Amino acid sequence: MSKIPAWRGVRMRQVLIGVDPDAPPRLITVPTGWDDAAAAALAALAPGRGAATLADAAEAWIGPISARAGSAPLLGERLHGLLLLRRGAPDDCVWQGIAAETLGFALNLSAFHDLATGFDVDALAEAAETASLALACAAPDARPTIRLADLAGLLAALGLDYGSDAARDVARTAAATIRAAAAPHGAALVIAPAGPAEALLGVETGGIAPAFSPLNAAGGLSRTTRAFLAARGLGAETALAAMLDGASPLPRPTPAAHAAMHDAVAPHAAIMPTRPSTREAAPLPAAASRRDLPPRRAGYTQRASVGGHTLFLRTGEYEDGRLGEISIALQKESAAFRGLMDAFSNAVSIGLQHGVPLEAYVEALMFTRFGPGGVVDGDPGVARATSLLDYVFRHLAGNYLGRRDMPEAEVDEADITNSPGDPTPFLPLDLPAGGSPRARRRALKLVSR
Repeated sequence: MSKIPAWRGVRMRQVLIGVDPDAPPRLITVPTGWDDAAAAALAALAPGRGAATLADAAEAWIGPISARAGSAPLLGERLHGLLLLRRGAPDDCVWQGIAAETLGFALNLSAFHDLATGFDVDALAEAAETASLALACAAPDARPTIRLADLAGLLAALGLDYGSDAARDVARTAAATIRAAAAPHGAALVIAPAGPAEALLGVETGGIAPAFSPLNAAGGLSRTTRAFLAARGLGAETALAAMLDGASPLPRPTPAAHAAMHDAVAPHAAIMPTRPSTREAAPLPAAASRRDLPPRRAGYTQRASVGGHTLFLRTGEYEDGRLGEISIALQKESAAFRGLMDAFSNAVSIGLQHGVPLEAYVEALMFTRFGPGGVVDGDPGVARATSLLDYVFRHLAGNYLGRRDMPEAEVDEADITNSPGDPTPFLPLDLPAGGSPRARRRALKLVSR
């Protein structure tokens, strides 16, 4: 049992998990009701490589902040409370005590909804004040920023159509509340891509984006979908019956609605992504029905290089120009990696042919981060990518959705790989200084005794 008061009595579970399938696993302890995605997020946030318990990892950064708070002696308790209720959490720099020019804190809007009382605006204001004060105490010289997340989840819990005037009023209220509470401590509201902090909080949609898909990663109804149906007094069976009858109980978000939401929030935020395009996607087929591609179909092949790794992206189109098939061929990767990419391409193609919007794939797979990544050659529409999949869906978003609003990929040095023809060797010695890596290798001499 935890010695930290806020966590006493909270049932915990342990899971052996890594940040991603290729990372070394860590023994992570999180509350029983939190899923494995939250455990993986804690594995990314908590310092070190060994076992980590949520309560103890949180106290490691909350304790020093609370000690510096001075006139706010309850700050530590409030921070633990935000985390326990999955209402807010800071970024990795705070968890790991890393100096940074900008520090961030994510607030999960959907967690401020209560079935009995609705949207708790006062609690959101207190949370924004707590978060901004914590960041100021953590690093007085850094720029503190507050991110809102899962607006779509909050709107669903309130039973509001994302594209409605009432939904935009809620978004304005949330944004204005956060800005007003954070400003006295020098913090600014920003709308930015989600990270591990949001995953720890169980966020389903980042920032102000709509929920493009009613399904979760496991293929069941998402929490946002279930919340909307419950708010409208509809059970899953009733919703299914309506769909089989040709009606949809779930409002479909449109690019125009996304753009209007952007306009509603922008006056209150210091940083916003590019305004979404208002271009409407082609009508989708009915749910659970398949629309076969024509035997002879249009499309194109795009050759590009990401961090020196070449891929060929091929597309297949319906008569109306809508994307219905993709194929990703790799040039010099391992057979296992090529096989996985083939299977992935097939899965995406099947989803597209069964009515899954391309927007859903773009939102889910853009910013995926795994090697190779870096500068993109051969495609003037995409300058950099954090991974091969990030590149593919940036390209598709630009060519098939008319998207020119994607934030620039932020590629870390660790993500940048060299060309397969010029790999950097991992040697237990320093290479001779000066010149390119290849030239320095030629300067090495093997000496035998």
